Amino acid sequence: MKFEKAVKNILSPAGVSINGDRPWDIRVKNRGFFPKVLLRGSLGLGESYMAGDWECEMLDDLVCRIFRADVPDQITWTSEANDWVKARLFNLQRRGRAFNIGRVHYDIGNDFYARMLDRRMIYSCAVWDGASDLDTAQENKLDLICRKLGLEQGMTLLDIGCGWGGLARFAAERYHVSVTGITVSRQQAELARQHCKKLPVKILLQDYRNLTGQFDRVASIGMFEHVGAKNYRTYMRKVHELLDPGGLFLLHTIGNNRSIHYADPWIDRYIFPDSVIPSISQISKAAEDLWVMEDWHNIGPDYDKTLLAWWDNCEKHWAQLPPRYDEKFKRMWRYYLLACAGTFRARKTQVWQIVFSPGGLPDGYRRPALQKK
Repeated sequence: MKFEKAVKNILSPAGVSINGDRPWDIRVKNRGFFPKVLLRGSLGLGESYMAGDWECEMLDDLVCRIFRADVPDQITWTSEANDWVKARLFNLQRRGRAFNIGRVHYDIGNDFYARMLDRRMIYSCAVWDGASDLDTAQENKLDLICRKLGLEQGMTLLDIGCGWGGLARFAAERYHVSVTGITVSRQQAELARQHCKKLPVKILLQDYRNLTGQFDRVASIGMFEHVGAKNYRTYMRKVHELLDPGGLFLLHTIGNNRSIHYADPWIDRYIFPDSVIPSISQISKAAEDLWVMEDWHNIGPDYDKTLLAWWDNCEKHWAQLPPRYDEKFKRMWRYYLLACAGTFRARKTQVWQIVFSPGGLPDGYRRPALQKK
C-alpha cells in the first residue's frame, strides 16, 4: 500500500487516477506496477506497460497530462542519474558506435516500417497544413524543405540521414537535382537504392564524419538527434566543410526546451540507444562563428498528429506482419508512438527546421509559404 499511495500522490497533480473511469486514467492489472514506477521512474513505467501490468485507453493523453503538470521534473530517478554520469564521461556517439543506432532501430525490418509510414516512407514530422492524410502531409514537408533550400535544376544536394530515400527521390524527380544520401542503416540503404534507381541519386552506407566533397545544398532531416552533445560542434564543422560557400544548409531536428546530455531511460534502452534531443542553446553554441542563422521554424505541434497517424497505420496493418513482431513488440511501439505524441502535445518537445548559410545571404532570406494542396 505504501508504494501505491506514493504513486497516487505523484500522479495527482496531473489529474490522473489509478483505476479511474476516465480515458487517461491508469488501470492497474498487476500490483507490481507500483514499485516498478516508484523505484525506476520512466523506465519502470514503460517496462511495466510492455509487460501488461497496466492499461490506458488514451495513452497519449495520459502522458500529455503528466508532462503538462511537470511531474517528471519533480522526481530524480537513480537510473537517470546514472545516465547523466555516463553521458558526461563518455562519447556515446563516437565513430566506433556510429552504426549502432542503425542496427538496433532502423534495421528491425523494412516490412514493418513500410506499413507504419506513408508511401514514401518518411520517418520524421509531417506538415499538416491543408493535408487530410499522411501521404499529402509528408509531401508538404518534402516540398517545403526543397523550397526553403532554393533547389534549382542541376544543383547537388547532400542528404545526411537519408532514411529510405524519400527526400532524395522527391528532390531528384521534382527539382531535377543530383543527390547523395548517407545512412548508417544497411536495410535503409538497400531499399533507398531501389526507390531511387534510374535517378541521379547515390546512397552511401557511411558515417557523416567520413564524408568528403562539396555540395550546393545540404539537408539533415531527423538525424541530428543521433549526433550527441559531445559531437555537435564536429557535426557543424563537417557540414560547413562540405557546403559550397554560397549554399544553404537545412537542419530538421526534434528540439528540447532545455539542455540535456542523455535521453529518457526507456527510450534509450528500447527505441533510440545513445540518442539525445538538442536544445536551442546547444545548437547555437555549436553553430557559433561558423553559420549565419537565416530562419528558425517550429513545426512541433504537427508531430503529435504524425505520431498518431503512424500508430493508426500500425493497428490497421498489424495482421499483415510476420510473427516475429509479437505482442510485446506491439505494446512497446504503442507506448513509444503515443507517449511521444503526448510530449509534443504538452509542448515539452519541438520540431525545428533551421536554415543556415556560411556567410549570410546578401539580400537576406525569405521563408517560402506552404503551397496549399
